[in-house]
Amino acid sequence: MYYTRSGANSFDHSVFLRTILITFILSFLHLTTNATATAATTPNDVRELIKKAAKLVRRAELVKAEELLRKAVALDATRSDAKVELGFVLTKQRRLIEAYDLLLPIAQTEPKNTRAYAVLGTTLIAAGRFEDAKKLFYTAITNNKKEHLAWAGYGMVDFYENRLTESLDNLSEAAYRAPNEPDYVFAIAQISARSERYKAAADAYKRFLQISESTDADRRARIKGLIEFLGYLGQSSTLYSLSGADRSIIPFELVGNRPVIKLKVNGRSEVLRFVLDTGSGISVVSNKTAKRLKIKPITKGGYARGLGGDGKFEIVYGMLREVTLGSVMMRNVPVYMRDFYHAGYEIDGYIGLALISKFLTTIDYGNSTMSLTKRETDVRQFTESRELSLPLRLTSSGFLSGEVQLEGIATPLNFIVDTGASISVISDEVAKDDRISQFAAGEKLTVIGSAGITDDKQTYKLPKVSFGNHTRKDVMAVALDLGLINEASGFEQAGILGGNFLKNYRLTFDFKNSKVIFVPLKPDND
Repeated sequence: MYYTRSGANSFDHSVFLRTILITFILSFLHLTTNATATAATTPNDVRELIKKAAKLVRRAELVKAEELLRKAVALDATRSDAKVELGFVLTKQRRLIEAYDLLLPIAQTEPKNTRAYAVLGTTLIAAGRFEDAKKLFYTAITNNKKEHLAWAGYGMVDFYENRLTESLDNLSEAAYRAPNEPDYVFAIAQISARSERYKAAADAYKRFLQISESTDADRRARIKGLIEFLGYLGQSSTLYSLSGADRSIIPFELVGNRPVIKLKVNGRSEVLRFVLDTGSGISVVSNKTAKRLKIKPITKGGYARGLGGDGKFEIVYGMLREVTLGSVMMRNVPVYMRDFYHAGYEIDGYIGLALISKFLTTIDYGNSTMSLTKRETDVRQFTESRELSLPLRLTSSGFLSGEVQLEGIATPLNFIVDTGASISVISDEVAKDDRISQFAAGEKLTVIGSAGITDDKQTYKLPKVSFGNHTRKDVMAVALDLGLINEASGFEQAGILGGNFLKNYRLTFDFKNSKVIFVPLKPDND
């Protein structure tokens, strides 16, 4: 969600070419190992270090936990338990290569080590390798139904793939088997909120604060503010309540590769300009517009993560009584309210995913229209072939994510699909890769994001970018630090597919089935 004008050890996805070894591991599951672990020279010391590290992990003190676990490994390199827990800590730090290389040999040689399988699966989830992860979770649970991390892993894959009922079931099983594990309770809160079970979500967040030992004051402040907002939502009338026509076609203006929609709020005659933004979970209203329309804050708390500036902006929640889009109306629409940064073209807000996900939504860049069709009355049959339908995942933070192929990198990368971004993005880590760095362009850009303005960001002219069967050549992208986004995403995002790519297509978002249909406006230039 940004506009542009001229002006460390993370995950290398190519390493997962080696995930073919997962199949090799699974082929040995019918065997039992005769290997006898060498007795630790100091078993009590190693065990005590692992226990202390676990307490540090619960307090989110991952660096200290890593130090203790490395000490435990040094005391007895023949023991795998310390290595497995070290792999878990490395995964939490998003140091996925190290975690993978540490865990894989253990899973190969110890087919009954279900904790190793569950942690390795968690590492693969963080990289977006969901199918490989599910095989490991299945194996772990088949051998040990008490392996709570494997149940949680299944639940998180369901969450990202929009199977919310199954997700809650699997996370609840994990929480039943490990009731004081804060990660599971936090995930249940997120899933409950996305399922619009607001009271259940608020209760789960309260439980998280009770059992979590994290000392991150800003995170706790965000959660407290969210609990208050969820409590308000739970007492409100039905959110996103629809009325009006079953289908509405709304023209938009393409400004800086971003669709700008005209709408009205709260029954007022004033026409407002909102960017259609699939890179935002909920809708956003500028503080300036909110003040003019007398939209009062409901609650606030902590800071959200975003691009630009220092990467953070204050979280202030509000509610729009009604939003009119063409011939459809929606009542009780939750919003963020914040300052906007702009470059000569002011807007009033952003239309987020939570609003348009109530519809079958088509964005046609060819004729500059957005069409909204009510899901419950939709009888439309797609005539496009199945190959045009591409799967989408929803990150923990509410972004749409799909698999994108960059020329020179063998494995697909996870990219956020963002109609609110004027230009595509690659992460700083991807930009450092020798296979990509050679395409650095002479131009540098100023990036205007939700959290401020950042100058002189390097651009790259990517020779070929593919989303499914759709390919564009010579796609300009800017390199940005996506660390703050990845902290909240749940699985690694390597970039953002922005308007300079998307404007070549007609896009239909089928949120119910987690798919997007791409129809090229002219032949792909593959």
